[in-house]
Amino acid sequence: MKDLGAEHLAGREGVQLLGLLNLYLEQEQRFQPREKGLSLIEATPENDNTLCPGLRNAKVEDLRSLANFFGSCTETFVLAVNILDRFLALMKVKPKHLSCIGVCSFLLAARIVEEDCNIPSTHDVIRISQCKCTASDIKRMEKIISEKLHYELEATTALNFLHLYHTIILCHTSERKEILSLDKLEAQLKACNCRLVFSKAKPSVLALCLLNLEVETLKSVELLEILLLVKKHTKINDTEFFYWRELVSKCLVEYSSPECCKPDLKKLVWIVSRRTAQNLHNSYYSVPELPTIPEGGCFDESESFATSN
Repeated sequence: MKDLGAEHLAGREGVQLLGLLNLYLEQEQRFQPREKGLSLIEATPENDNTLCPGLRNAKVEDLRSLANFFGSCTETFVLAVNILDRFLALMKVKPKHLSCIGVCSFLLAARIVEEDCNIPSTHDVIRISQCKCTASDIKRMEKIISEKLHYELEATTALNFLHLYHTIILCHTSERKEILSLDKLEAQLKACNCRLVFSKAKPSVLALCLLNLEVETLKSVELLEILLLVKKHTKINDTEFFYWRELVSKCLVEYSSPECCKPDLKKLVWIVSRRTAQNLHNSYYSVPELPTIPEGGCFDESESFATSN
């Protein structure tokens, strides 16, 4: 099998795509959450006083609902999850602060990705998310998150790779362009983002696994051959690839199963339209101020994951 190279791509556009892929590959590790921090969260038992996988996953589901409500694009949601996970993997966070951190991650991502006219106001996000914090809390937490992440908020994510892989495939294939739905692939990526384990996967690998599974369902030999060329160029080894592909496959099966649609015992949340939200009286969404959020408490490799009182 030939290597994927500029000579096998379509002219100037192909050279640019290959250059962009190489740039993403160089950058991806820099924007991944610390694996040790994620592992500490994974190992935490479910309880009411410690940040555990269930709480993190529930918060990402909330972010997805928030992004849907405000009509934010997939890139905003994926970047918000990246900011959230990078911060959680770096700092010891108490559950009572998680809502504030989630809202801040969403607002920071929206300001980077969205057009000015589509960036929701802080007050609107507070009202709709019911995060029980004030604009002052949000401003203070945004500063903490930005500082701890060294103001490197714009990240290379699995969505960047997904879009680029998709473009490269369409650049090669003689198949109908609409056969490989990017909207479907984005929805599947969002489902994976809602599970903490996938934050440990390299973005290049996660995106490739999603595309590989979709191409297999299409039973297109041509698309599969192109994808194998992409895999070879990215130097993703088989062990890593098949490990994550299996996890992605299980996630997507569970995500599409009837069990995912069954009601649970979660507290009902009042969902309102944008117009109704704008007309709410202050008494409906006034909230008490959160206690001061400490800025200290980075993860130390020698200590266990625990929160101090």
